Amino acid sequence: MGGPAGTLTRSARERCGVENASSLRRELADLHPKSFGWALACCRYDRLEAEDVLQTSYLKVLSGRARFDGRSSLKTWLFGVIRRTASEARRRRLFGRLLLGRMEQLRPDPVAQPVETSSDREIASLLRGLAPRQREALELVFYQDLSIQEAALVMRVSLGAARVHYQRGKDKLRTALARRGEGVSR
Repeated sequence: MGGPAGTLTRSARERCGVENASSLRRELADLHPKSFGWALACCRYDRLEAEDVLQTSYLKVLSGRARFDGRSSLKTWLFGVIRRTASEARRRRLFGRLLLGRMEQLRPDPVAQPVETSSDREIASLLRGLAPRQREALELVFYQDLSIQEAALVMRVSLGAARVHYQRGKDKLRTALARRGEGVSR
């Protein structure tokens, strides 16, 4: 894998504390062997993943998406960008596996297809009337059999936010069902 290349914006150069694009490229090129070694360590020595993480890190630096505030050396800051990028990549991979595993579990059994009742259709209609995050939380917990913590990961919100969406969705669903004359237990 080669060193970093690309066009630098003026703000990216200023954030990194270098006077021009070529000096930042030189700094990154000088740091490249150690940066790649660090990316390998962050990616459990998976070379392909490390190359992707390092390239993404360089893109963040060169585009100005990663902000250098001058509190550390360029090397320390760059290694932090690489570590966070590797962590993001690992998290995306885990989410993908979690969702793929859940999808495998959800594959319908052709022999045991559930029969949809009018009550099922009514609840589905009420769910469609909820706010998107509330509906998402309820569907993940009730229909996909995830915990609220797992639902929070899938929804990419904090556990507290997932709990709030879940509770508000349940409350609104309970109120809507009560208006239609059907009791719902807590």
